[in-house]
Amino acid sequence: MGQHDIFAGMTHKKQASMIVGPQPVAVEAGAQVLREGGNAFDAAVTCALVQGVVDPQMNGLGGYALLTLQLASDRAVNPIGFDAPATAGSKVTPDMWANDIIGMNPDGWGYFLKDKINDAGYTSICTPGTVKMLDMMLSRWGTRSWAEACQPAINVAEDGFMIYDKLVRGWNEKARYPEACSLLEYIERNAEAQRIYLKNGQPYGAGEWFKNPDYGQTLRHLAEKGADDFYHGELATRMSADLAANGAFVTADDLANYALRDAPPARGTYRGYEIASATAPHGGATIVAIMNILEGWDMAALGHNSAEYIYRLGMAMKAAFVDRNQHMADAAFNAVPIDWMCSKERGAYWREVIEAGKPIEAMPTITGTPTTTHVTVVDKHGNCVSLTHSLGASSGVITPGLGFMYNNSMINFDPYAGRANSIAPSKGRTTGMTPSIVYKDGKPLLVLGAPGATRIITSCLQVMLNVIDFGMSVAEAVHAPRIDCQINHIRCQTRIPEYVMADVRKRHPIGHIPFAHGGMGLVQAIHIDPVTGALSGASDTGCDGMALAV
Repeated sequence: MGQHDIFAGMTHKKQASMIVGPQPVAVEAGAQVLREGGNAFDAAVTCALVQGVVDPQMNGLGGYALLTLQLASDRAVNPIGFDAPATAGSKVTPDMWANDIIGMNPDGWGYFLKDKINDAGYTSICTPGTVKMLDMMLSRWGTRSWAEACQPAINVAEDGFMIYDKLVRGWNEKARYPEACSLLEYIERNAEAQRIYLKNGQPYGAGEWFKNPDYGQTLRHLAEKGADDFYHGELATRMSADLAANGAFVTADDLANYALRDAPPARGTYRGYEIASATAPHGGATIVAIMNILEGWDMAALGHNSAEYIYRLGMAMKAAFVDRNQHMADAAFNAVPIDWMCSKERGAYWREVIEAGKPIEAMPTITGTPTTTHVTVVDKHGNCVSLTHSLGASSGVITPGLGFMYNNSMINFDPYAGRANSIAPSKGRTTGMTPSIVYKDGKPLLVLGAPGATRIITSCLQVMLNVIDFGMSVAEAVHAPRIDCQINHIRCQTRIPEYVMADVRKRHPIGHIPFAHGGMGLVQAIHIDPVTGALSGASDTGCDGMALAV
Protein backbone atom coordinates (compact mmCIF):
# COMPACT_ATOMS: atom_id res chain seq x y z
CA MET A 1 0.00 0.00 0.00
CA GLY A 2 1.17 3.51 -0.74
CA GLN A 3 0.05 6.64 1.06
CA HIS A 4 -0.97 9.76 -0.81
CA ASP A 5 1.02 12.91 -0.03
CA ILE A 6 -1.62 15.64 0.12
CA PHE A 7 0.66 18.07 -1.68
CA ALA A 8 1.94 15.83 -4.42
CA GLY A 9 -0.83 13.45 -5.41
CA MET A 10 -0.37 9.79 -5.99
CA THR A 11 -0.63 7.41 -8.91
CA HIS A 12 -0.91 3.67 -8.60
CA LYS A 13 -0.64 0.87 -11.13
CA LYS A 14 -3.47 -0.07 -13.43
CA GLN A 15 -6.45 -1.79 -11.78
CA ALA A 16 -5.43 -0.52 -8.37
CA SER A 17 -8.04 0.34 -5.78
CA MET A 18 -8.13 3.69 -3.99
CA ILE A 19 -10.08 5.32 -1.19
CA VAL A 20 -10.13 8.99 -0.17
CA GLY A 21 -11.72 10.69 2.83
CA PRO A 22 -11.23 13.37 5.48
CA GLN A 23 -10.38 11.07 8.45
CA PRO A 24 -7.18 8.98 8.20
CA VAL A 25 -8.33 6.31 10.70
CA ALA A 26 -11.49 5.69 8.69
CA VAL A 27 -9.70 5.79 5.33
CA GLU A 28 -7.22 3.21 6.57
CA ALA A 29 -10.05 0.94 7.70
CA GLY A 30 -11.57 1.11 4.23
CA ALA A 31 -8.20 0.54 2.58
CA GLN A 32 -7.67 -2.56 4.71
CA VAL A 33 -10.92 -3.95 3.35
CA LEU A 34 -9.64 -3.36 -0.18
CA ARG A 35 -6.34 -5.05 0.72
CA GLU A 36 -8.26 -8.11 1.87
CA GLY A 37 -10.15 -8.39 -1.41
CA GLY A 38 -13.26 -6.39 -0.62
CA ASN A 39 -14.83 -4.19 -3.26
CA ALA A 40 -15.62 -0.46 -3.33
CA PHE A 41 -18.96 -0.91 -1.56
CA ASP A 42 -17.43 -2.97 1.25
CA ALA A 43 -14.74 -0.33 1.71
CA ALA A 44 -17.11 2.64 1.58
CA VAL A 45 -19.49 1.18 4.16
CA THR A 46 -16.67 0.15 6.49
CA CYS A 47 -15.07 3.58 6.19
CA ALA A 48 -18.39 5.36 6.74
CA LEU A 49 -19.10 3.44 9.94
CA VAL A 50 -15.66 4.34 11.33
CA GLN A 51 -16.14 7.97 10.28
CA GLY A 52 -19.17 8.07 12.56
CA VAL A 53 -17.02 7.11 15.54
CA VAL A 54 -14.03 9.39 14.93
CA ASP A 55 -15.96 12.43 13.63
CA PRO A 56 -19.04 12.17 15.85
CA GLN A 57 -20.73 15.49 15.09
CA MET A 58 -20.26 15.35 11.33
CA ASN A 59 -21.83 11.95 10.66
CA GLY A 60 -22.93 8.69 12.22
CA LEU A 61 -25.82 6.29 12.74
CA GLY A 62 -28.24 9.14 13.45
CA GLY A 63 -27.61 10.89 10.14
CA TYR A 64 -28.49 10.85 6.45
CA ALA A 65 -26.66 9.89 3.26
CA LEU A 66 -26.50 10.40 -0.49
CA LEU A 67 -24.92 8.03 -3.01
CA THR A 68 -23.79 8.20 -6.64
CA LEU A 69 -22.17 5.10 -8.15
CA GLN A 70 -21.13 3.43 -11.38
CA LEU A 71 -20.97 -0.36 -11.53
CA ALA A 72 -17.96 -1.90 -13.24
CA SER A 73 -20.22 -4.54 -14.76
CA ASP A 74 -22.14 -1.85 -16.65
CA ARG A 75 -20.02 -0.78 -19.62
CA ALA A 76 -22.40 2.05 -20.50
CA VAL A 77 -22.56 5.43 -18.80
CA ASN A 78 -25.17 4.47 -16.25
CA PRO A 79 -24.75 6.33 -12.97
CA ILE A 80 -27.00 5.17 -10.16
CA GLY A 81 -28.19 7.38 -7.33
CA PHE A 82 -29.86 6.74 -3.98
CA ASP A 83 -31.00 9.19 -1.34
CA ALA A 84 -31.40 8.47 2.38
CA PRO A 85 -32.65 11.91 3.46
CA ALA A 86 -33.27 13.17 6.96
CA THR A 87 -37.03 13.58 6.83
CA ALA A 88 -39.23 15.64 9.12
CA GLY A 89 -41.11 13.65 11.73
CA SER A 90 -44.83 13.02 11.52
CA LYS A 91 -45.58 15.38 14.40
CA VAL A 92 -44.44 18.54 12.57
CA THR A 93 -46.73 21.16 11.08
CA PRO A 94 -45.80 23.79 8.46
CA ASP A 95 -46.38 26.85 10.63
CA MET A 96 -45.41 25.49 14.04
CA TRP A 97 -42.43 27.85 14.38
CA ALA A 98 -43.94 30.97 12.79
CA ASN A 99 -43.90 32.84 16.11
CA ASP A 100 -40.37 31.76 17.00
CA ILE A 101 -38.48 33.21 14.02
CA ILE A 102 -35.61 35.57 14.75
CA GLY A 103 -34.24 35.66 11.20
CA MET A 104 -32.05 33.91 8.68
CA ASN A 105 -28.45 33.13 9.51
CA PRO A 106 -26.48 35.76 7.53
CA ASP A 107 -24.24 32.98 6.22
CA GLY A 108 -27.28 31.13 4.90
CA TRP A 109 -27.00 28.17 7.27
CA GLY A 110 -30.57 27.93 8.46
CA TYR A 111 -32.95 30.20 10.34
CA PHE A 112 -32.37 31.46 13.84
CA LEU A 113 -35.29 30.58 16.11
CA LYS A 114 -35.96 31.36 19.75
CA ASP A 115 -34.13 29.05 22.15
CA LYS A 116 -32.42 27.43 19.13
CA ILE A 117 -35.25 24.89 18.97
CA ASN A 118 -34.55 24.00 15.33
CA ASP A 119 -30.79 23.75 15.84
CA ALA A 120 -30.12 21.77 19.02
CA GLY A 121 -31.91 19.21 21.14
CA TYR A 122 -34.76 16.83 20.48
CA THR A 123 -36.88 19.26 18.42
CA SER A 124 -34.08 19.59 15.84
CA ILE A 125 -34.04 15.87 14.96
CA CYS A 126 -35.27 14.39 11.69
CA THR A 127 -35.74 10.70 10.90
CA PRO A 128 -32.28 9.24 10.16
CA GLY A 129 -31.46 7.24 7.02
CA THR A 130 -27.73 6.45 7.07
CA VAL A 131 -28.07 2.92 8.47
CA LYS A 132 -30.63 2.05 5.80
CA MET A 133 -28.31 3.37 3.06
CA LEU A 134 -25.20 1.53 4.25
CA ASP A 135 -27.08 -1.73 4.67
CA MET A 136 -28.55 -1.44 1.18
CA MET A 137 -25.12 -0.81 -0.34
CA LEU A 138 -23.72 -3.98 1.21
CA SER A 139 -26.70 -6.19 0.51
CA ARG A 140 -26.95 -5.17 -3.16
CA TRP A 141 -23.32 -4.83 -4.20
CA GLY A 142 -21.00 -5.76 -1.36
CA THR A 143 -19.12 -8.99 -0.76
CA ARG A 144 -18.82 -8.68 3.03
CA SER A 145 -21.45 -9.20 5.67
CA TRP A 146 -22.99 -6.38 7.67
CA ALA A 147 -21.30 -7.76 10.80
CA GLU A 148 -17.89 -7.73 9.09
CA ALA A 149 -18.41 -4.14 7.97
CA CYS A 150 -19.31 -3.08 11.53
CA GLN A 151 -16.29 -4.68 13.19
CA PRO A 152 -13.62 -2.03 12.46
CA ALA A 153 -15.91 0.70 13.83
CA ILE A 154 -16.61 -1.44 16.90
CA ASN A 155 -12.87 -1.79 17.44
CA VAL A 156 -12.24 1.94 17.16
CA ALA A 157 -15.14 2.80 19.48
CA GLU A 158 -14.15 0.28 22.14
CA ASP A 159 -10.35 0.39 21.89
CA GLY A 160 -10.30 4.13 21.30
CA PHE A 161 -8.56 6.56 19.00
CA MET A 162 -6.32 9.58 19.37
CA ILE A 163 -8.22 12.85 19.44
CA TYR A 164 -6.98 14.74 16.42
CA ASP A 165 -6.31 18.45 16.07
CA LYS A 166 -9.23 19.31 13.79
CA LEU A 167 -11.73 17.75 16.19
CA VAL A 168 -10.33 19.85 19.05
CA ARG A 169 -10.35 23.02 16.97
CA GLY A 170 -14.00 22.39 16.19
CA TRP A 171 -14.87 22.01 19.86
CA ASN A 172 -12.99 25.17 20.78
CA GLU A 173 -14.42 27.34 17.99
CA LYS A 174 -17.07 29.78 19.10
CA ALA A 175 -20.30 30.26 17.18
CA ARG A 176 -20.10 33.17 14.77
CA TYR A 177 -23.46 34.50 15.96
CA PRO A 178 -24.99 34.32 19.45
CA GLU A 179 -28.19 32.89 17.99
CA ALA A 180 -26.24 29.91 16.58
CA CYS A 181 -24.77 26.88 18.34
CA SER A 182 -21.10 26.01 18.50
CA LEU A 183 -20.13 22.35 18.25
CA LEU A 184 -19.37 22.37 21.96
CA GLU A 185 -22.76 23.87 22.82
CA TYR A 186 -24.54 20.95 21.17
CA ILE A 187 -22.69 18.68 23.59
CA GLU A 188 -23.27 20.92 26.58
CA ARG A 189 -27.03 20.94 25.99
CA ASN A 190 -27.36 17.15 26.42
CA ALA A 191 -26.43 15.32 29.64
CA GLU A 192 -25.50 12.08 27.88
CA ALA A 193 -23.30 13.92 25.38
CA GLN A 194 -21.60 15.70 28.27
CA ARG A 195 -20.92 12.39 29.99
CA ILE A 196 -19.28 10.91 26.92
CA TYR A 197 -17.49 13.84 25.32
CA LEU A 198 -16.47 16.07 28.24
CA LYS A 199 -13.81 15.37 30.87
CA ASN A 200 -14.12 17.47 34.03
CA GLY A 201 -16.51 19.67 32.10
CA GLN A 202 -14.08 20.33 29.26
CA PRO A 203 -13.61 18.77 25.81
CA TYR A 204 -10.74 16.39 25.24
CA GLY A 205 -7.44 17.77 23.96
CA ALA A 206 -5.40 16.85 20.90
CA GLY A 207 -3.39 13.67 21.41
CA GLU A 208 -5.59 12.32 24.19
CA TRP A 209 -7.05 8.84 23.86
CA PHE A 210 -10.83 8.63 23.59
CA LYS A 211 -13.16 5.67 23.85
CA ASN A 212 -16.93 5.43 23.32
CA PRO A 213 -17.93 1.95 24.52
CA ASP A 214 -21.64 2.79 24.26
CA TYR A 215 -21.27 3.46 20.53
CA GLY A 216 -19.29 0.23 20.25
CA GLN A 217 -22.05 -1.71 22.00
CA THR A 218 -24.69 -0.22 19.70
CA LEU A 219 -22.64 -1.28 16.70
CA ARG A 220 -22.22 -4.76 18.22
CA HIS A 221 -25.97 -4.98 18.63
CA LEU A 222 -26.51 -3.95 15.00
CA ALA A 223 -23.86 -6.41 13.84
CA GLU A 224 -25.67 -9.22 15.64
CA LYS A 225 -29.28 -8.27 15.01
CA GLY A 226 -28.87 -6.66 11.58
CA ALA A 227 -29.32 -3.10 10.35
CA ASP A 228 -33.11 -3.48 10.29
CA ASP A 229 -33.10 -3.47 14.09
CA PHE A 230 -32.43 0.27 13.88
CA TYR A 231 -35.85 0.77 12.31
CA HIS A 232 -37.97 -2.10 13.62
CA GLY A 233 -36.23 -3.80 16.53
CA GLU A 234 -34.92 -3.19 20.01
CA LEU A 235 -32.88 -0.15 18.99
CA ALA A 236 -35.91 1.40 17.33
CA THR A 237 -37.90 0.88 20.53
CA ARG A 238 -35.21 2.49 22.70
CA MET A 239 -34.76 5.42 20.34
CA SER A 240 -38.46 6.13 19.81
CA ALA A 241 -39.19 5.96 23.54
CA ASP A 242 -36.46 8.50 24.26
CA LEU A 243 -37.55 10.76 21.43
CA ALA A 244 -41.20 10.64 22.53
CA ALA A 245 -40.32 11.36 26.15
CA ASN A 246 -38.42 14.50 25.20
CA GLY A 247 -40.72 16.18 22.71
CA ALA A 248 -39.12 15.11 19.43
CA PHE A 249 -41.21 15.09 16.27
CA VAL A 250 -39.90 11.68 15.10
CA THR A 251 -42.00 8.67 16.14
CA ALA A 252 -41.68 4.90 16.15
CA ASP A 253 -43.85 4.81 13.03
CA ASP A 254 -41.50 7.27 11.30
CA LEU A 255 -38.62 4.88 11.91
CA ALA A 256 -40.62 1.83 10.89
CA ASN A 257 -41.90 3.44 7.68
CA TYR A 258 -38.61 5.02 6.61
CA ALA A 259 -37.61 4.13 3.02
CA LEU A 260 -34.68 4.90 0.76
CA ARG A 261 -35.36 6.92 -2.35
CA ASP A 262 -34.31 5.87 -5.82
CA ALA A 263 -32.68 9.10 -7.02
CA PRO A 264 -31.31 8.96 -10.59
CA PRO A 265 -28.56 11.59 -10.80
CA ALA A 266 -28.91 14.93 -12.51
CA ARG A 267 -27.09 14.68 -15.86
CA GLY A 268 -25.32 17.13 -18.11
CA THR A 269 -22.46 17.58 -20.56
CA TYR A 270 -19.51 19.96 -20.66
CA ARG A 271 -17.14 20.15 -23.63
CA GLY A 272 -17.83 16.52 -24.49
CA TYR A 273 -17.54 15.24 -20.92
CA GLU A 274 -20.59 13.77 -19.19
CA ILE A 275 -21.48 14.86 -15.66
CA ALA A 276 -23.61 12.90 -13.18
CA SER A 277 -24.39 14.32 -9.76
CA ALA A 278 -27.07 14.28 -7.07
CA THR A 279 -30.57 15.31 -8.12
CA ALA A 280 -33.17 17.33 -6.20
CA PRO A 281 -33.20 18.41 -3.46
CA HIS A 282 -29.40 18.38 -3.56
CA GLY A 283 -26.61 20.11 -5.46
CA GLY A 284 -25.94 18.27 -8.71
CA ALA A 285 -28.37 20.19 -10.90
CA THR A 286 -26.69 23.44 -9.89
CA ILE A 287 -23.27 22.12 -10.96
CA VAL A 288 -24.73 21.23 -14.36
CA ALA A 289 -26.43 24.63 -14.62
CA ILE A 290 -23.18 26.50 -13.92
CA MET A 291 -21.30 24.40 -16.46
CA ASN A 292 -23.93 25.17 -19.10
CA ILE A 293 -23.28 28.88 -18.62
CA LEU A 294 -19.49 28.49 -18.73
CA GLU A 295 -19.47 26.21 -21.75
CA GLY A 296 -20.08 29.15 -24.08
CA TRP A 297 -16.79 30.78 -23.06
CA ASP A 298 -13.19 29.66 -23.52
CA MET A 299 -12.42 29.52 -19.81
CA ALA A 300 -8.90 28.16 -20.29
CA ALA A 301 -7.99 31.14 -22.48
CA LEU A 302 -8.91 33.51 -19.65
CA GLY A 303 -6.19 32.06 -17.42
CA HIS A 304 -6.82 30.11 -14.24
CA ASN A 305 -8.01 32.38 -11.42
CA SER A 306 -7.36 35.52 -13.46
CA ALA A 307 -9.61 38.48 -12.72
CA GLU A 308 -11.73 37.79 -15.81
CA TYR A 309 -11.93 34.09 -14.99
CA ILE A 310 -13.01 34.77 -11.41
CA TYR A 311 -15.59 37.33 -12.52
CA ARG A 312 -17.23 35.07 -15.11
CA LEU A 313 -17.11 32.01 -12.86
CA GLY A 314 -18.55 33.97 -9.96
CA MET A 315 -21.38 35.38 -12.05
CA ALA A 316 -22.21 31.93 -13.44
CA MET A 317 -22.39 30.59 -9.89
CA LYS A 318 -24.59 33.46 -8.78
CA ALA A 319 -26.93 33.04 -11.75
CA ALA A 320 -27.39 29.31 -11.20
CA PHE A 321 -28.12 29.93 -7.52
CA VAL A 322 -30.95 32.30 -8.51
CA ASP A 323 -32.74 29.35 -10.06
CA ARG A 324 -31.68 26.95 -7.32
CA ASN A 325 -32.81 29.15 -4.47
CA GLN A 326 -36.20 29.75 -6.04
CA HIS A 327 -37.04 26.22 -7.13
CA MET A 328 -34.95 23.57 -5.37
CA ALA A 329 -36.95 21.42 -2.95
CA ASP A 330 -37.96 17.87 -2.18
CA ALA A 331 -39.39 16.68 -5.49
CA ALA A 332 -41.82 14.40 -3.66
CA PHE A 333 -43.54 17.54 -2.36
CA ASN A 334 -42.82 20.22 -4.98
CA ALA A 335 -42.51 20.30 -8.76
CA VAL A 336 -38.80 20.98 -9.27
CA PRO A 337 -37.92 21.97 -12.88
CA ILE A 338 -34.67 20.02 -13.06
CA ASP A 339 -34.72 19.67 -16.87
CA TRP A 340 -35.18 23.43 -17.28
CA MET A 341 -32.49 24.26 -14.71
CA CYS A 342 -30.06 21.87 -16.44
CA SER A 343 -30.89 22.94 -20.00
CA LYS A 344 -28.41 24.48 -22.42
CA GLU A 345 -31.06 27.10 -23.23
CA ARG A 346 -31.15 28.31 -19.64
CA GLY A 347 -27.35 28.44 -19.63
CA ALA A 348 -27.40 30.57 -22.78
CA TYR A 349 -29.91 32.94 -21.20
CA TRP A 350 -27.74 33.55 -18.18
CA ARG A 351 -24.64 33.91 -20.34
CA GLU A 352 -26.34 36.74 -22.23
CA VAL A 353 -27.29 38.43 -18.94
CA ILE A 354 -23.69 38.23 -17.73
CA GLU A 355 -22.21 39.45 -21.01
CA ALA A 356 -24.58 42.41 -20.95
CA GLY A 357 -23.41 43.32 -17.47
CA LYS A 358 -26.94 43.18 -16.07
CA PRO A 359 -27.27 42.77 -12.29
CA ILE A 360 -28.09 39.33 -10.95
CA GLU A 361 -30.27 39.47 -7.86
CA ALA A 362 -30.07 36.16 -6.06
CA MET A 363 -32.76 35.58 -3.46
CA PRO A 364 -31.36 34.16 -0.22
CA THR A 365 -32.32 30.71 0.97
CA ILE A 366 -31.37 28.42 3.80
CA THR A 367 -28.62 25.88 3.23
CA GLY A 368 -27.05 23.05 5.16
CA THR A 369 -24.49 23.54 7.87
CA PRO A 370 -20.86 23.62 6.65
CA THR A 371 -20.05 20.24 8.13
CA THR A 372 -20.78 16.67 6.88
CA THR A 373 -18.27 14.09 5.58
CA HIS A 374 -17.59 12.06 2.46
CA VAL A 375 -15.81 8.97 1.13
CA THR A 376 -14.78 8.26 -2.46
CA VAL A 377 -13.74 4.77 -3.60
CA VAL A 378 -12.71 3.15 -6.88
CA ASP A 379 -11.84 -0.54 -6.74
CA LYS A 380 -9.70 -2.78 -8.94
CA HIS A 381 -12.77 -3.95 -10.84
CA GLY A 382 -13.76 -0.40 -11.77
CA ASN A 383 -16.68 0.10 -9.37
CA CYS A 384 -16.96 3.79 -8.47
CA VAL A 385 -18.57 5.00 -5.24
CA SER A 386 -19.15 8.58 -4.12
CA LEU A 387 -20.91 8.69 -0.73
CA THR A 388 -21.71 11.86 1.21
CA HIS A 389 -23.20 11.43 4.68
CA SER A 390 -23.90 13.78 7.55
CA LEU A 391 -25.51 14.77 10.83
CA GLY A 392 -25.74 18.41 9.78
CA ALA A 393 -23.83 19.71 12.78
CA SER A 394 -25.54 17.21 15.16
CA SER A 395 -28.38 17.90 17.55
CA GLY A 396 -26.14 16.97 20.45
CA VAL A 397 -28.78 14.44 21.53
CA ILE A 398 -27.65 10.95 22.51
CA THR A 399 -30.20 8.40 23.69
CA PRO A 400 -28.79 7.12 27.01
CA GLY A 401 -26.62 4.08 26.47
CA LEU A 402 -26.50 4.25 22.65
CA GLY A 403 -23.45 6.49 22.22
CA PHE A 404 -24.26 8.17 18.88
CA MET A 405 -25.73 11.61 18.16
CA TYR A 406 -28.78 12.35 16.08
CA ASN A 407 -28.90 14.86 13.22
CA ASN A 408 -30.20 18.43 13.57
CA SER A 409 -31.74 18.66 10.12
CA MET A 410 -34.83 20.61 11.18
CA ILE A 411 -32.61 23.69 10.99
CA ASN A 412 -32.63 23.42 7.21
CA PHE A 413 -36.37 23.75 6.80
CA ASP A 414 -38.05 27.07 6.11
CA PRO A 415 -40.10 28.01 9.21
CA TYR A 416 -42.47 30.05 7.03
CA ALA A 417 -45.38 28.04 5.61
CA GLY A 418 -46.16 27.93 1.90
CA ARG A 419 -42.60 27.96 0.57
CA ALA A 420 -40.58 25.38 -1.35
CA ASN A 421 -38.71 24.21 1.73
CA SER A 422 -41.45 24.68 4.32
CA ILE A 423 -41.85 22.04 6.98
CA ALA A 424 -44.02 18.98 6.29
CA PRO A 425 -44.15 15.42 7.67
CA SER A 426 -41.79 13.01 5.88
CA LYS A 427 -40.36 15.82 3.78
CA GLY A 428 -36.65 16.15 3.07
CA ARG A 429 -34.92 19.52 2.85
CA THR A 430 -32.41 20.94 0.41
CA THR A 431 -28.69 20.25 0.78
CA GLY A 432 -25.58 21.13 -1.18
CA MET A 433 -24.41 17.51 -1.24
CA THR A 434 -23.08 16.54 -4.68
CA PRO A 435 -21.53 13.07 -4.89
CA SER A 436 -20.47 13.11 -8.55
CA ILE A 437 -18.91 11.18 -11.42
CA VAL A 438 -17.39 12.75 -14.55
CA TYR A 439 -17.14 10.56 -17.66
CA LYS A 440 -14.92 10.81 -20.73
CA ASP A 441 -15.52 8.68 -23.83
CA GLY A 442 -18.05 6.58 -21.94
CA LYS A 443 -15.81 5.74 -18.98
CA PRO A 444 -15.47 7.25 -15.49
CA LEU A 445 -12.71 9.84 -15.33
CA LEU A 446 -13.26 11.62 -12.03
CA VAL A 447 -15.14 10.48 -8.92
CA LEU A 448 -15.59 13.10 -6.22
CA GLY A 449 -17.64 14.70 -3.49
CA ALA A 450 -17.20 16.84 -0.40
CA PRO A 451 -18.58 18.16 2.87
CA GLY A 452 -19.22 21.91 3.14
CA ALA A 453 -22.91 22.91 2.72
CA THR A 454 -23.69 24.65 -0.60
CA ARG A 455 -19.98 25.41 -1.04
CA ILE A 456 -19.78 21.70 -1.87
CA ILE A 457 -21.39 22.66 -5.18
CA THR A 458 -18.96 25.40 -6.12
CA SER A 459 -15.90 23.49 -4.88
CA CYS A 460 -16.64 20.24 -6.72
CA LEU A 461 -17.41 22.34 -9.81
CA GLN A 462 -13.98 24.01 -9.71
CA VAL A 463 -12.18 20.70 -9.34
CA MET A 464 -14.00 19.47 -12.44
CA LEU A 465 -13.09 22.64 -14.34
CA ASN A 466 -9.46 22.39 -13.25
CA VAL A 467 -9.22 18.88 -14.70
CA ILE A 468 -11.28 19.45 -17.86
CA ASP A 469 -10.30 23.00 -18.87
CA PHE A 470 -6.78 23.21 -17.48
CA GLY A 471 -5.55 19.63 -17.62
CA MET A 472 -4.52 19.63 -13.97
CA SER A 473 -3.69 16.46 -12.10
CA VAL A 474 -6.23 15.58 -9.46
CA ALA A 475 -3.93 16.83 -6.70
CA GLU A 476 -3.40 20.15 -8.48
CA ALA A 477 -7.13 20.42 -9.16
CA VAL A 478 -8.14 19.78 -5.54
CA HIS A 479 -5.47 21.99 -3.99
CA ALA A 480 -5.83 25.02 -6.26
CA PRO A 481 -7.33 28.15 -4.60
CA ARG A 482 -11.10 28.48 -4.91
CA ILE A 483 -13.88 31.04 -4.95
CA ASP A 484 -17.58 30.94 -4.13
CA CYS A 485 -20.46 33.23 -5.12
CA GLN A 486 -24.07 32.44 -4.28
CA ILE A 487 -26.01 35.53 -3.21
CA ASN A 488 -23.88 38.64 -2.76
CA HIS A 489 -20.09 38.94 -2.80
CA ILE A 490 -17.60 36.70 -4.53
CA ARG A 491 -15.64 35.05 -1.71
CA CYS A 492 -12.05 33.86 -2.20
CA GLN A 493 -9.52 31.87 -0.25
CA THR A 494 -6.63 34.08 0.82
CA ARG A 495 -4.29 32.41 -1.68
CA ILE A 496 -6.01 34.47 -4.38
CA PRO A 497 -4.07 37.76 -4.40
CA GLU A 498 -5.59 41.11 -3.53
CA TYR A 499 -4.34 42.63 -6.79
CA VAL A 500 -6.44 40.09 -8.71
CA MET A 501 -9.46 40.84 -6.59
CA ALA A 502 -8.93 44.58 -7.11
CA ASP A 503 -9.57 44.11 -10.83
CA VAL A 504 -12.68 42.04 -10.16
CA ARG A 505 -13.91 44.65 -7.66
CA LYS A 506 -14.29 47.19 -10.45
CA ARG A 507 -17.32 45.17 -11.58
CA HIS A 508 -18.53 43.18 -8.59
CA PRO A 509 -18.03 43.05 -4.79
CA ILE A 510 -15.36 40.55 -3.79
CA GLY A 511 -13.43 39.69 -0.65
CA HIS A 512 -11.42 37.06 1.19
CA ILE A 513 -12.70 34.44 3.59
CA PRO A 514 -10.41 33.84 6.60
CA PHE A 515 -8.97 30.64 5.15
CA ALA A 516 -6.04 29.89 2.87
CA HIS A 517 -7.06 26.23 2.78
CA GLY A 518 -10.56 25.10 3.70
CA GLY A 519 -13.57 27.31 4.28
CA MET A 520 -15.01 25.83 1.07
CA GLY A 521 -16.14 22.30 0.26
CA LEU A 522 -13.48 19.80 1.32
CA VAL A 523 -13.20 17.81 -1.91
CA GLN A 524 -12.27 14.11 -1.87
CA ALA A 525 -11.46 13.01 -5.41
CA ILE A 526 -10.11 10.10 -7.45
CA HIS A 527 -8.95 10.39 -11.08
CA ILE A 528 -8.88 7.41 -13.45
CA ASP A 529 -6.40 7.75 -16.30
CA PRO A 530 -8.43 7.21 -19.49
CA VAL A 531 -5.52 5.46 -21.23
CA THR A 532 -3.76 3.41 -18.55
CA GLY A 533 -6.50 3.08 -15.94
CA ALA A 534 -4.08 4.28 -13.27
CA LEU A 535 -5.66 5.89 -10.23
CA SER A 536 -4.61 9.10 -8.51
CA GLY A 537 -6.33 10.75 -5.59
CA ALA A 538 -6.36 13.85 -3.43
CA SER A 539 -7.94 14.94 -0.16
CA ASP A 540 -8.53 18.64 0.38
CA THR A 541 -5.83 20.34 2.44
CA GLY A 542 -8.52 22.06 4.48
CA CYS A 543 -9.07 18.76 6.29
CA ASP A 544 -6.88 16.03 7.77
CA GLY A 545 -7.70 13.48 5.10
CA MET A 546 -5.71 11.31 2.76
CA ALA A 547 -5.91 9.01 -0.22
CA LEU A 548 -4.75 5.42 0.08
CA ALA A 549 -4.12 3.10 -2.86
CA VAL A 550 -3.93 -0.67 -2.65
